[in-house]
Amino acid sequence: MKVFVTGASGFNGSAVVKELIGAGYQVVGLARSEKSAKIIHDLGAEVLKGNLEDTEILKQGAADSDGIIHCGFNHDFMKGGATTFSEAAVTDKNAIITMGEMFAGTDKTMVVTAGMLGLPSINGFITEESIAENSLRSSEATALALAEKGVNTSVVRLAPSVHDKGDEGFIPFMIHQARKNGVSAYPDKGKNRWVGVHRLDAARAFRLALEKGHKGGVYNVVDQDGIEMKTIAACIADNLNLPVVSVSGEELQKHFEWMSHFITMDCPVSNVKTQEMLGWKPLHIGLLEDMKQHYFEKTGTQSI
Repeated sequence: MKVFVTGASGFNGSAVVKELIGAGYQVVGLARSEKSAKIIHDLGAEVLKGNLEDTEILKQGAADSDGIIHCGFNHDFMKGGATTFSEAAVTDKNAIITMGEMFAGTDKTMVVTAGMLGLPSINGFITEESIAENSLRSSEATALALAEKGVNTSVVRLAPSVHDKGDEGFIPFMIHQARKNGVSAYPDKGKNRWVGVHRLDAARAFRLALEKGHKGGVYNVVDQDGIEMKTIAACIADNLNLPVVSVSGEELQKHFEWMSHFITMDCPVSNVKTQEMLGWKPLHIGLLEDMKQHYFEKTGTQSI
C-alpha cells in the first residue's frame, strides 16, 4: 500500500513516515525544499517536490496513492514569518479539499490532522463528540464535510504539545520566553490544563487511524487528562533556576506574545473512546518527564 504524507519532513510527519515504513508501507512524502527532500529520502521514502499551495502536485500525490496522511501545516507564523495563522488555515483547508476530492468514489482513506485547543468540554472533558465552534483552523470541519459527501476521511486530533527531543512548538517557546524575560510565567491562577502526547505515540495513532479508522471518525490523541499550566511553568522554573510568576492582562501578552491567545485555554481531554476504537494507548513518557530529560540542554533546546 502506498501512502502519501504531507509535512513528511516535519517533527510529526517524519515520525509518521518512519512508523509507516516500519509497518511495511511504501511512502511518498511531500517536500517543499531540498532540505526537506533529503530528510524524506533519508527516512526511506519517495519524494514528491511541492508545497501545500501546489494543487496539481497534491492531486498527483493523491492519485498515485492508496491512502493519505495530512500532517502538513504552515507554521511560519510561529517563527515570526510573513504568513499569518489565518492564511495558513486557508491553505490547509484548500489542500484537504483538493486531496480529498481525488478520493471521491473510492474506498481510499485520508487521515487529517487537527487540534484540540478551543474545543468545548462535555461533562468536564473534551471528548470525541466535542465539536469545534468558530475555529480559525478548519481542518477538522473540512475533513468531516468530505466524509459527509462519502469520502473516507477521519481526523486525528493532536494534543497541543506533541513532545519529544527536537520539539519546536509551544513548550520550547515557553522555555525561550522564560530565559528571555528572566521568569517562568503562567496565566492568571494557572489552573487551566494542558495535554501532551509523545511524538512516537502520535505516529502510531496515525497509522492505526489509516488502518482501523472509519469514515467521519474523530480520535483524541493525548497521553493524560491534563496538567495545570502552573505545574508546567514550575517545571520550567525549576530547571532554569528562575522564579515562577503569574501574569495577566498586558503582562501576559508581553510575556507570551503570539502564544498569549493559546496559553489561557483550558484543555482537559478524554481519550477513552479513541483507545477503544483504534486499539491505541500511549506507551512513551509523559510531557513533564520528557521536558526534564530533553528540553533544557544548553545546546539542545531550540527556540522559535
